[in-house]
Amino acid sequence: MAEPEHVNIWMRPERPARGPKPTYSREQITDAAIHIADTEGLEAATMRRIATEIGAGAMSLYRYIPGRDDLIELMADRLTGEIDVTNIPTGNWRADLAHYAGEQRAMWLRHPWIATVNRSLPSFGPSQLLVIERVMAVLDPHVSIDENLGLMAILNGYIEAAIREEVSQAEEIRRSGLSEAQWVARNSPRIQQLLESGAYPMFSKIVLKAEHPRLSRDDQFAYGLERVLDCIAAALPAATTHG
Repeated sequence: MAEPEHVNIWMRPERPARGPKPTYSREQITDAAIHIADTEGLEAATMRRIATEIGAGAMSLYRYIPGRDDLIELMADRLTGEIDVTNIPTGNWRADLAHYAGEQRAMWLRHPWIATVNRSLPSFGPSQLLVIERVMAVLDPHVSIDENLGLMAILNGYIEAAIREEVSQAEEIRRSGLSEAQWVARNSPRIQQLLESGAYPMFSKIVLKAEHPRLSRDDQFAYGLERVLDCIAAALPAATTHG
């Protein structure tokens, strides 16, 4: 038996052309799912749990959202809508891309569970499409579409990698039941042992001399972002390198 043809969630009508008005909406279900994920983790956002949250029958929700992949799609696009790109491009490409990066990081930190969602393929949701249109328009006057795609891949690669590491470290420390300072203190004897061994000169240099690990999370992210923007500047025509 052939599998039923997949229909993209954004091509499915939210309500039938005929019949009574639906009791719930995709937006209501999606918002409930995000609330649960924010407070209890993504795995807790099951159809049954969402149904309890909004006072519906679990099976009835499948009339609105066919499956979990579609639910994740809706949740992710909803969060992408929190990335404020309404005022870009402004003509200052560097400031625009820095703003976009900061907005994306802020969204991820508000909803750290999004770091566990592996979505590398485009969703074609309205919020994602808006971000694509606005952010790609920043460099569009200066480079070809292929160069634009390549530079955006570099920028997004840095943003996602940096935030995933930040979220992962915070979660690991949280699971340990310690504060970050307590975690460092607990590992101090091992660090001291390594320093005294003399066997790891670069590690010792990092511990004793490096300032970067002592920067705040915000400053670490900003430092890396500036280096990425420098790389993008090097690929632009000279007249545009300062925005």
